[in-house]
Amino acid sequence: MSCCSVPDPKTPSPGFKQALWIALWVNLSMFLVEGVASFQSGSVSLMADAIDFFGDSANYLLSLSVLSMGMVWRGRAALVKGVTMTVFGLAVLGRAVWVAQSGMIPEAMTMGVIGFLALAANMGVAWMLFRFRSGDSDMRSVWLCSRNDAIGNVAVIAAALGVVGTGSAWPDLTVAAVIGGLAVTSGISVMRHARSDIASARVLDGHCQ
Repeated sequence: MSCCSVPDPKTPSPGFKQALWIALWVNLSMFLVEGVASFQSGSVSLMADAIDFFGDSANYLLSLSVLSMGMVWRGRAALVKGVTMTVFGLAVLGRAVWVAQSGMIPEAMTMGVIGFLALAANMGVAWMLFRFRSGDSDMRSVWLCSRNDAIGNVAVIAAALGVVGTGSAWPDLTVAAVIGGLAVTSGISVMRHARSDIASARVLDGHCQ
């Protein structure tokens, strides 16, 4: 039997598309909520998390647009997402340095309340996407985004407690740096996986010609 007639073993399951749509709307809603709260509280970690929600929304939309395409296109989509995650992380790190020099202290109560709300949203999305985490690079990138967000929300809550305890902005800035660093490392991981998927798909296509 020709290799061209062998089904792609990494084709996403039917439930993945529905899960992506739900994740998209949850992330867009939380981007608006956290974005407003970050300006009200002056928190860099909340702002970082809000930008992350927006980035995830764009990533989910990108995944939906290539879901029915071949492995090369899904790998390219994941590559774009990996670059986006890395750039986001670097931007957050830069913002944390700038705020550290300004001496601003965030409002801890808003940080804590919104942090808990964001954690509930991300835990729900991460639980929904957990069974798709072992798919291709595009599916893996979706799972990593949700996992990173949940970890980031716990850190934001911890930062709020730290601000209350120390009366300084350093807990908030530290968490923002952690979120930025996590985005950079995850973005690099997704890009490596994406390049591997693209290379494998091209080799398979070459054998089928």
